[in-house]
Amino acid sequence: MRTSYQNNILVALLVAVGIALAGWFIGDGFIEARSGDRYVTVKGVSERDVMADMALWPIRYVAAGNNLNTVQQKIRQDQNRIQTFLEAHGIAEEAIELQNLEVTDRTAQSYQSGSYENRFILEQTLMVRSESVTKIEDASQDIGTLVEAGIILNSQYSGGGPTYLFNGLTELKPDMIAEATKNARQSAEQFASDSGSELDGIRSANQGVFVILARDKAPMLQEEKQIRKTVRVVSTIEYYLAE
Repeated sequence: MRTSYQNNILVALLVAVGIALAGWFIGDGFIEARSGDRYVTVKGVSERDVMADMALWPIRYVAAGNNLNTVQQKIRQDQNRIQTFLEAHGIAEEAIELQNLEVTDRTAQSYQSGSYENRFILEQTLMVRSESVTKIEDASQDIGTLVEAGIILNSQYSGGGPTYLFNGLTELKPDMIAEATKNARQSAEQFASDSGSELDGIRSANQGVFVILARDKAPMLQEEKQIRKTVRVVSTIEYYLAE
């Protein structure tokens, strides 16, 4: 009985020691895992000031009257005057496209009745598409000349002026990504130095999305209405830290 009792005590001690050792190894393993997860997240920014390389300018003009033939003649005259105006500003004829003509007969509208001062309303659009963005900008600032000539412009459609686009993003991407990555690494190296650590490889990297912004950061300014823009990318990179 005594021998059996001693054997049971010995087994219990061995089990306790085994559990303790297992707990030590597991605990030590967690410490190593946490040490291996030491990293810093940094962001690198790259920006370029650019100029638009394409302009789109819809010019919508209106003529109205009670005689359809007379109104049609007026809309054709206005078209010729607008084309002459654009060509005088150095805009090539092939950059000007005549688009849809809309004709409204107000007496044919079931929800209206009575007599009208202007029975027929004609609206037409000249779409200007050109890479000569500075010429488009100059012409748009002189649009009052057309109004003075008696041309009625649809302000809701074309009053906002040209839309300026930038299509050269592909050429900028490699250098901007390299610059953003370099800036991110410099920030990480500074952090590591301040914390007494060293960088130990990249944990993860996110190139970021390229965005085109208005160069002038004033409220209510729309990027697409500005000929000068800023291209921006922000890269996010995680670096491991070594002791």
